[in-house]
Amino acid sequence: MKKKQRATFAGGCFWCMVKPFDQWNGVDSVISGYTGGHTENPTYEEVKQGKTGHYEAVEIIYDPNVLSYETILNIYWQQIDPTDDGGQFHDRGDSYRTAIFYHNENQKIAAESSKLHLEESGKFSNPIVTQILPATAFYPAEAYHQNFYRKNTAAYEEDRAKSGRDAFINQVWRS
Repeated sequence: MKKKQRATFAGGCFWCMVKPFDQWNGVDSVISGYTGGHTENPTYEEVKQGKTGHYEAVEIIYDPNVLSYETILNIYWQQIDPTDDGGQFHDRGDSYRTAIFYHNENQKIAAESSKLHLEESGKFSNPIVTQILPATAFYPAEAYHQNFYRKNTAAYEEDRAKSGRDAFINQVWRS
């Protein structure tokens, strides 16, 4: 039996990245936070202002006996526009870029393979710019960001709707 593992992804606003993973059997938790930067224990305001080099990201704790990393990668790709290197949807700036942060060599290989598969699929005419990077320190975001979609349902749904994320997902992945 494999022990619990971590998967870390940046996909724009972390509020919008929690629910798609949180609903799967085998996922123990999805934590909103910051990774990939140069400042220890950054705050939301510091990250948002671009002072720390961090991405908004989610760290997923999951049971690989129930849910494979490859499945998690497929879920991830279907939440983002992997061709946008300036942010995601209405969230612009470096902290909103996309990236897969691998925790071991197997995750790196799987991430690279899934990215290549997506590139070869012809689904996108522009290049896939999502980076695949080694995981670094992950700092959980402030408490009010955690499980935002559950605690602030109306604000969450309004933000998703006006962001353009759902329209993109429906057009590209559901058609």
